[in-house]
Amino acid sequence: MGIASDISLIIVAGLLGALFAQLLRQPHIIGYMLAGIAMGPYIGIIPIEEIHTIETLAEIGVALLLFTLGLEFSFKDLRAVRGIALIGAPLQILLSIILGYGIGRLLGLESLPALWFGALISLSSTVVLLKTLANQGRMGTLSARVMTGILIVQDLAFVPLVVILPRLENLSEGLGELIKAVLLAIAFLTGMILLGTRLIPRFMAYVARSNSRELFMLGVAALGLGIGYITYSLGLSFAFGAFVAGLILSESEYGHQAIADVIPLRDLFVLLFFVSVGMLFDPFYLLEHWQLVLMAVLLVSMLKMLLFGAITPLFGYKAVIPLAVSLSLFQVGEFSFVLARSGLESGAIDKDLYSLILNVAILTMLLTPQISGLVSPIYSWYKKRYVREPLECVNLPKTGLSNHVVIIGAGRTGRFTAQVLKDSNQDFVLIELDHHRMQSVKDIGYPVIYGDASQEPVLEASRVGQARVILITVPSLLVTHAVLRSLRKLNPSIHIIARAKSQDDLVTLEQDNLYEVVQPEFEAGLEIARQALLHMDYTQSEVENLADQVRRRAYAPFLSGTRNIPRSLDSEGNLPSLEMGWVQVPDGSPANGKSLGELNIRQATGASIVAIMRNDDLIPNPGGDHTLMNGDLIGILSSPKACSAFELLVAPENSGEL
Repeated sequence: MGIASDISLIIVAGLLGALFAQLLRQPHIIGYMLAGIAMGPYIGIIPIEEIHTIETLAEIGVALLLFTLGLEFSFKDLRAVRGIALIGAPLQILLSIILGYGIGRLLGLESLPALWFGALISLSSTVVLLKTLANQGRMGTLSARVMTGILIVQDLAFVPLVVILPRLENLSEGLGELIKAVLLAIAFLTGMILLGTRLIPRFMAYVARSNSRELFMLGVAALGLGIGYITYSLGLSFAFGAFVAGLILSESEYGHQAIADVIPLRDLFVLLFFVSVGMLFDPFYLLEHWQLVLMAVLLVSMLKMLLFGAITPLFGYKAVIPLAVSLSLFQVGEFSFVLARSGLESGAIDKDLYSLILNVAILTMLLTPQISGLVSPIYSWYKKRYVREPLECVNLPKTGLSNHVVIIGAGRTGRFTAQVLKDSNQDFVLIELDHHRMQSVKDIGYPVIYGDASQEPVLEASRVGQARVILITVPSLLVTHAVLRSLRKLNPSIHIIARAKSQDDLVTLEQDNLYEVVQPEFEAGLEIARQALLHMDYTQSEVENLADQVRRRAYAPFLSGTRNIPRSLDSEGNLPSLEMGWVQVPDGSPANGKSLGELNIRQATGASIVAIMRNDDLIPNPGGDHTLMNGDLIGILSSPKACSAFELLVAPENSGEL
């Protein structure tokens, strides 16, 4: 079957490799590359006939990867960390190229291959790091946002690198070609900004009017790959054009739907790309040159760790952030594979250097989860061994803190909570590690301590020993557990209310003996549903009963622990719900002419009579001697069941007959 059978085998092998990688808690791309190694010419467990054709198809995967990068790019993501992202990341890339050139020469490479080596190691892996941060529960931390900003700029830097590097081989003779390529890229960008921003949204609007999901997906793919082909025809990178197309489309109203439609297609072709990378991996090179590979891994890792560790503090980031950045961004990234393939095809680098880079990239990717996981223990050891710098505390009351609330995290949830407490005249103090957030709440006038809440000196500064309750508003489970460990040492009996990001986090926190756990997203969804039901003729009590049932199911893992459930709950574990309602005494009612005392309503039905409306006259809190008459409106306070019993009591005696 040729190429068809090869693609089928690759998809099946890629799935098995991804499952194996997931079992080892590694990114799926590691599994894809392992599948490629097994199918490559060096091992050939599952031989592939059309390797060159697979490599050609893999280029589509690279183009779609850059296309979605353009679609997902947002200056909003860079705004909070714009300093280190827009200045620090380019500085890191430039220094990595310069120092990487020195490492290349140390490893015995010629000048041009050494320059390529420096460029190839300058990029880190977005896919591997984001997967690692998600597994460690660190996506919501400031260090994660800093690293994401750096990675975005690194991915953008791939575009000029892939345009310039292949033309450096004959720089003395081909300087004109290099200048021509740069000017052509600038002209293409200018044309896309002037024309593309007008034509592309109009084209997508025309396609969207067909109301066909199939045509819309084809239109999105055609834009990315079509514009990529145009740049390829002009002598530029195929991936460069796809990235620019995604960047233009992201600014239109169709950007979000375009991402949703193209991602499945991208993931399939990306699988082909990483499998093709694995096919070019020579395991015999690793066995033969293991000392060289090991030295390269150590030198590259240490170089990037030192660079990130030195650059990060220059932009005002302190405490654990420089350590987290340096121990998480040391690996060689997936776009380095694309650059290396480009260098191999152009003849700028040879097969040995390509194999060396491939080995270094794969090994550093595999080491990332383990090395990144050392951030917390190393930082904790450092804080215990060395004297901590003075804490920055602002707006604290002159009388000190006592019987107050400690809010850990000054994000949106923390600030909203602080506002409510302020309106209630309740003393509180915030703890925040993000200096920008700390500054924002400081400007509002809230009392805040700048520091890591998992560290005992910071908690002691907030007077947790005299606090009444601790509120942990950060979404990261990793941070929550670190804070809990320190809190238990300082005040084991303090009531702690924590935030759970998901149901899985709720199950995990159930073991921590907390006073309460809240899921903000769940509570927001429940409130939206409550409002919808109230607009659909459901009574307040029915909505509250339903909300209670849904909430108890959601929090069941937490409630099933050691917490005490109130005795007032009914047989299903719900709090009894009371409502105020009006019932009219109908004609022919047996209650007509009888007093409330005679009817013994409270004992007979469980309902309480709170008012009687007769001929527009209101009788509040009627006594037992008040007599009911046909047409009276009786105000009762009762549960739904008691209300039904009262309605049956005053109903005509023949109302149940057919």
